[in-house]
Parts: sequence; C-alpha cells; structure tokens
Amino acid sequence: MKILQFTLPVTDNQSIITKEETLSQFYPYLHRHHEIQLTWIIRGEGTLIADDAMHPFHDNEIYWISTNQSHVFKNDADSKTSGKRKTHSIDIFFNQHTQLGSFFSIPEVRHLKTFLQQHDTGFRIPDEAVKEISAKMLLVRNTSELEQFYHFIDLLKQIASLQQLKPLSSQPKATYNDYEGIRIATIYNYVMQHYQQTITLEEVSKLVYMTPPAFCRYFKKHTQHTLVSFINMVRINEACKKLVGNEHNSIAAVAYNTGFNSITNFNRVFKSIKNMSPKEYVDSYLNKLQIA
Repeated sequence: MKILQFTLPVTDNQSIITKEETLSQFYPYLHRHHEIQLTWIIRGEGTLIADDAMHPFHDNEIYWISTNQSHVFKNDADSKTSGKRKTHSIDIFFNQHTQLGSFFSIPEVRHLKTFLQQHDTGFRIPDEAVKEISAKMLLVRNTSELEQFYHFIDLLKQIASLQQLKPLSSQPKATYNDYEGIRIATIYNYVMQHYQQTITLEEVSKLVYMTPPAFCRYFKKHTQHTLVSFINMVRINEACKKLVGNEHNSIAAVAYNTGFNSITNFNRVFKSIKNMSPKEYVDSYLNKLQIA
C-alpha cells in the first residue's frame, strides 16, 4: 500500500466535484490530493486512517478530509461490508486555492477561509448534525451551476457553525515523498493484517529492509509513534469495533481476539488510549443508541 498523490479530473468550468459510488469496497489505497474532501458514508464499515490516527467508521457518518491529508477508508475484511453488502458513499471535493481562490479571498467569506485554515487535520461531523449536513450535501450533489454553488456555500456555512469539532489527527499533516510513503504504508498494512498475532520489531524491520535501531528512529520521526504504540492503537481500534459489534460475548474474548495476552494489559492499554475502560466504552455507545 502506497501513499498515492491523486489528481482529480477538474474541467475549467467546474470548481466543485461531486461523486456517488456503490462498490464492493472503498478505494483501498492510502492516498492524498490537493482538494478538500467531504465524505458521507451512507453504508459501510471499517477503519479510517488519517495521517497518524485511526478511527472506526460506520453507516451514516460524515468525514472532512483536509487538503493533502493522507487517508484511506479501509473496509473490514470480516465485516458485513465484504461480500453481499455494498458500500455506498457521496463525496464532495473542492480546492480552495484554484478556481475558488478568488471566492475565499473576498471579505464577506473570510470566516470560511479561517475555518479551513483552522481545521487542516480533518474532522468528523458530530452525529447530531449528520441529518442536516447530509441533506445539504444531497442538494449540492443533485444541482448544477449557480444553484449548486449556492447550496455549496450554504453547506460550508453550516459546517463552519459547528462547535467543538474533534480533529482526525493530533499531529501536523505528514509530508512523505513517494519512497517514504511506500515504507510507511507497507508497515501500516502489515500491522493491520497481523494485529491478532504477535508482531516483533525484528520482523517489521526486515519487511522494510532496515535494522531495528534504524527502524525505531525512522518510524518515530515519520509517525510520532513507537512500533508498540502503533500496534496498540490498531488493536484498540479493532477492539472498539468488536465491543459494539456483538461479535464476542465478553470483554475478555475481545481482548484475546485483538492480540492481547492478558485482560489486565488490555484494560490498561484501552484506558490509556480511549480515556475510559472497555465497559465504559460499551455503556457510552449504548447510551448514544438510546438517545438516537
């Protein structure tokens, strides 16, 4: 898996790109592009990788991917989305620096330009705002020319009014060249495929033709993670999905099925990453379902 630099097909008379897709899986490669991307996952489950962070994604969620932010919506191999259940999404892409550059420079929309600058590591639209934002995305998708532009401005205005948006990544956007991108993506992909097993520093180092000390320095520099902290992040991310997905009948079963050798260590790592215990995480999820 390589971090690919995308160039979206944009004509001279098109500043907003919309796309609706129903596929067996989302585009499976880590990539980035100059355009800001707003993605409504109508149907789909898996893991969003955004720079140095991972987030489980589910049906009816909306994500804002910033310009040149490395990302991939990776379907779960064992989820309901593989096989008969297709993924369905609507995307809106725009580049604030090209055709829209003049628009974002006028005083009346300076607050929108400031909003874009302040949220350059992406975010997820809060659950309570998804219904309204998705309706406005449909208006952008289903119109054209001046009418589309009007709905696009209205969409941005509504998103910019949202409060306490949580960034997808805690670190500045990674700036990989193609060679570094191949290395990092190879490591990411290997850990995500083998997180249920014991993963050693030696085997991952060999995977990218580095000595263990050189690998440790390289990986920390480019991801802000040690290998252990990254593996733990992947495992806890998978554990979160299993805890609320009714795949296992106990927290202990989830722990052992995500690569942990003891429930004590699982609880400790889970709390250090999620700031709550596994039971509290499940209770919080169930409470949200009741409110919804």
